[in-house]
Order: sequence, then structure tokens, then C-alpha cells
Amino acid sequence: MSHVLVIEEDNVLREALIDVMRQLGYACLAATYLSQADDFIARFKPDFLLIGLQLDEAGQQWLQILHQNHPSIPILVMAVFDKAHSQAQILKLGATACIPKPFSAETLMKITKHTIQTMNAGDLTYPVAKDTQSLALLALAKRVAKSDVSVMISGESGTGKEVLAQCIHQNSARKSYPFVAINCAAIPEHMLEATLFGYEKGAFTGAYKTMPGKFEQAHRGTILLDEVSEMSLALQAKLLRVLQEKEVERLGSHKLTKLDIRVLATTNRRLIEEIKSGRFREDLYYRLNVFPLSWPPLRERVADILPLAHYFIHVYAKQMNKIAPKLSVAASERLLHYSWPGNVRELSNCMQRSLILHQTLQIESKDLCLEHEENNLSGSFDKKINTLVQNEFDVIHHTLQKNRGHRQTTAQILGISERTLRYKLAKMREKGYLI
Repeated sequence: MSHVLVIEEDNVLREALIDVMRQLGYACLAATYLSQADDFIARFKPDFLLIGLQLDEAGQQWLQILHQNHPSIPILVMAVFDKAHSQAQILKLGATACIPKPFSAETLMKITKHTIQTMNAGDLTYPVAKDTQSLALLALAKRVAKSDVSVMISGESGTGKEVLAQCIHQNSARKSYPFVAINCAAIPEHMLEATLFGYEKGAFTGAYKTMPGKFEQAHRGTILLDEVSEMSLALQAKLLRVLQEKEVERLGSHKLTKLDIRVLATTNRRLIEEIKSGRFREDLYYRLNVFPLSWPPLRERVADILPLAHYFIHVYAKQMNKIAPKLSVAASERLLHYSWPGNVRELSNCMQRSLILHQTLQIESKDLCLEHEENNLSGSFDKKINTLVQNEFDVIHHTLQKNRGHRQTTAQILGISERTLRYKLAKMREKGYLI
């Protein structure tokens, strides 16, 4: 199930938006202000954003900041458009799709479904690889697929770790059986245990019927624990027992169910550092990390960029009932020289937007929206944002020191989750804080 973060200041409209998203089958998170987005994204890893936007300077700058900080997450913008503030302008600032206000529930459903279907159509089911690093990694993945050992796939967000996991499954003896993926970062902590292990009717409030967990659903096939490093230590202990004993017990039951599965896991963190910091169990690490694979970021496998771009162009053009345009030489050069902080997901979003914006038989350089290359934030606003971030980091650092490094206490005092605190601390380390 896809997760959507709805951000809208109007309380009545926000509740209506949530109702529509739930009718479409999406799990909803809701926030009132755009300034809350980073915190919600860090905690819940939504698949896409649905935001109400004022098209003044501040609103446009917030859109740029969102796109800059989270280039791989699609953004659907609801706004009042006019000649001074066109949809094309907002798409260039990082929006994936625009929903003109006022709109009906039917219009919202239609645009959202079309955008997400188009986005999902671009999901890779098998790696597109031309770079020598990628080809070597795929060859290794196919070899390890023949065994039944656990594999840990590491890499930055958006590099295609789940695609590599699917490749392993498709080349294994279990390929005729289910491939079940669960994003451990996207499911609220209190629901993750029930989702993984299943539950009996009446096991907890809201458990109206018996439900097998992901482990049982993956019987004889492969289970992928996506972003496994986001699990709490308590749940890590329960996961370890399941992996050791090869049996699972549903919540509210005393019956043990034997498991016949292959386990794959992914992480975007350095797990050795997580172990040293006490955030990841060492015994679970060795249970999952029998065969480690590392998927390099897109900027380190440049030969993959244009083949991936052409793949996305053809897929999205077909979805939009268009003739697939070519990339101009100038556009190709820009793609090759861009750093791709959002990796393959950012490239996918970029190609989707360029197909909407291009007006000739080919995609020109000007049709590409490369946020980190052309950050148009005004100096004064940028300075204000940086000051706010700096102040936040200083408060976190001071609170952590005051509590002698105790993260649970620090998170409680700051009024944030431990997962959000981990995210903030990682950002602080990037800025040079010694934590």
C-alpha cells in the first residue's frame, strides 16, 4: 500500500483530502504546514506528497526546498493557477503534477490515479545496467541468487536496492513463489510487528479478523526487509528469533508456524556505525549480512544514466499516449554531468516532468528540472532557512549534551520520535557536528 503525506492548512479541506486518498486505497499521513514536511518524511517515508500551495514567493520557495531536500519523492501540488503563476512554472520548480483549485473529488481522484499509475509504470522490475560496476554487481547478484543465503544490500536512497533484490529473487530457485517486500521505515512502529508476523482476530483493538503476516505470505518465496535499520531494538530482537528458529507466532496466538523463506534486506545506513552507537543489534547484523552487496550511487555509474533516461522516457511516453521524444545532445550532457542526489528515483521524476514540459520533437536542456544544479532560492530566504536549521541543530546538540548523550530522553524533551532524532543527527554529522 502506498503512503501519502497530505499537507493542507485548511482543516476541512485536509480532512476531505484524506477521505479521498483513503478511497483510492492509500495510507494517509497529514500535516498542517509545509514546515512540518521534513519531520514527517523522516519519520514515515511517504511514497508521494499532496500539498496545498500558495503561489506567492514564499510558497514557491517552500516547493523548491521540498524538492531539493527530497528529490526522489513525487509532489502533487494543489493551487490556484493564473497567467502569472502557470502550471508549467510550478512543474519547473519541482512539482510532479498540478491540481488546479477549485476541484471536485472526481478530478482529484483522476489526476492522482493517473500520476501514481504513471509513476508506478516507471518502476524498474529489472536493473538497467551498462556501467562496468553495475554489470559486475549484477553478475555477482545472479551467482548469489543460486544459493539460499541471506543478502544485505546497502546503498543510498533511490539507488535501486529493491530492484536488485527482485533480480536476486528472479534468478533463484524460488522465482515461482512470492516476492514479498515490506518497507520497515514506512509503517508506524506500533503496526510493523503485526504486519510482519500477522495477528489473530481480537489480538488488539481494530483486529477484526485473522491476518497472516508478511513472513507467512512469503512462504517458499523471498521476503525483502526494506530499510531494516529503521526497526526498533525491541522489534529487532523478535525478528532475530524468527530468523533463528525459522518459525513465526502471530500476535494473539500461541501456535508456531514453520517458515520456508529466503531473506533479503536493504539499508541506506552504515550498519557498523549503527551497531557501535547501540541502534542496531550485532547478532541480527551477522544473521542478515551473510552476503553483502553494495549498490553504488548513480553519480558513480555514469554509463547507466542515459540508458535509464531512455527507459523512463519510453515508459512514461507510452503511459501518456505520446511518441517518445529523443534527448538533445545538450540535454544528454546535462544529465551526465548532474550529481543525482536522489539517484534513480530522481532521474525517473525528472524524465516524467520533462515529458510534460517539452514542446518540440526532442527533450531540450531547458526542459530538465535539475534542482541542485539550479537552486533559484533568493539569498535572503535561503539565509533565513539556513539560520533556522542551524538553530535547530544547536538546540538538539545542547539537549543531547545536557542529557549525556541519552537519545530517548533527548527525543522526549524535544517532542520528536527517536527515528526523527536519528535522522536529524545524521544531517548534523554531515554539517560537521561531532556526535
